[in-house]
Amino acid sequence: MRSVGQRRTTTAAALLAAVALVAAGCGGGSEGDGDSAAAQDAPGADALENASGVTKVTFWHAMKGANGEAVDKLVKAFNAKNSGKIEVQAVYQGDYDETITKYKTSVQQGNTPSIVQIYDIGSRFMIDSKQTVPVHKFAEKDSYPLTDIEPNIANYYSIDGKMNSMPFNTSMPLLYINKEAFTKAGLDPNKPPTSLEEIMEASKKLTIKKGGSTVQYGFNAAIYGWFVEQLIAQSGTTYCDNDNGRKDLATKVQFDEDPGVKVATWYQQMIKLGYMPNTGKKTDDAQAVFKSGTSAMHLESTGSLRGYLEAAKGKFTLATAPFPKISAADTGGPIIGGASLWINGVGHNDAVKRASWEFVKFAATPEQQATWHTGTGYFPINSRALDLPEDKAWVAQYPQFTTAITQLHNTKPSTPSAGCILGVMPQARKAAEDGLEKAVLGTDPKQAMADAAKAIQPEIEKYNSTVKK
Repeated sequence: MRSVGQRRTTTAAALLAAVALVAAGCGGGSEGDGDSAAAQDAPGADALENASGVTKVTFWHAMKGANGEAVDKLVKAFNAKNSGKIEVQAVYQGDYDETITKYKTSVQQGNTPSIVQIYDIGSRFMIDSKQTVPVHKFAEKDSYPLTDIEPNIANYYSIDGKMNSMPFNTSMPLLYINKEAFTKAGLDPNKPPTSLEEIMEASKKLTIKKGGSTVQYGFNAAIYGWFVEQLIAQSGTTYCDNDNGRKDLATKVQFDEDPGVKVATWYQQMIKLGYMPNTGKKTDDAQAVFKSGTSAMHLESTGSLRGYLEAAKGKFTLATAPFPKISAADTGGPIIGGASLWINGVGHNDAVKRASWEFVKFAATPEQQATWHTGTGYFPINSRALDLPEDKAWVAQYPQFTTAITQLHNTKPSTPSAGCILGVMPQARKAAEDGLEKAVLGTDPKQAMADAAKAIQPEIEKYNSTVKK
């Protein structure tokens, strides 16, 4: 679930900070292990058992509003269970971009938090920073069953089958539908479009004009790079080379190849035909169009579902459908979104690292995941949470959420659906958006995406050249 305000890309300054940190070895350290290989080892349970007093853990996160309240509830439950032994302090750091920027600064200062929540596209940097203890090391130490984690979610945060961080808040993109608009156009909302071509065909019937003005568009969506990533994954191809950056550091993006060009061409045609408004890159603007009932179909994350249900009251009936494919023959699947929890090792003693792991394990239990799911709308990362009465009752109350759950389970874990991990992934997403926008404004789609891919190349090379192996 990517809430509004947490979906844009990082700045060039943040990129330079990232490169500088990696170039410097991401060193620095305070009391504890310091900058050494030992700092990335997982201590056993005795590290906490032998600690005196209360071990304090600082948890930086990017959740606000109802999601922030859910974090506070989780932390309160953990602290109550571990009273006198562990105390977790949750600290809101702003949106995803702000959180990772503050984290980079904390690395430079040698004062990182015990645990930090980092969005999906920050994963490559976190791995390269060599600051954290990979989750799989703790799991191996404890014989902890990571198999309980939903396979597609685990797939994103793993390299060579080994999980680096613990998934925390997870989402997927969906196709949103105005049921009444479909019915009035003679379309069956229970048989939604499954490809971009079918969306275009349906949009022709759904678009309504009066007096030369469009009063209802067939479809709308932001010019958003995340959708490009999703559609490329749906096509069964990779967004970047070297197995989406999982076999080795990715050296180039591939959104200038056939699938990405098809997406840009489709955006251009939809707007040129008048089936879709050009609301630009701001997701708020695209969301407002759908919420007002001015478009019959819309692409967004599961993170918008609760807000859309509220906005639709008294206006239209909201339905959800699986995220579309570029063409009906495509055999891929969508990528999960959201963020995960990283346990810092450098500068932290064994007791703190162990206490951090205890909290991360607690957050991943079926009971806590059911509470998290029903309190936020994010997926429960633990598959057993869906079997609990609390979760079953909630899903029955909001059946629109079952679409995302079914889509998650129907997606076969693969290299394309794992998503690209690239050191400058936020900048690559922005470049894809620039290419889409140029295509929408009239540039040849193939040329627009080729120029966008070329523009990001120097940043990829600069980042990779500074990464310490």
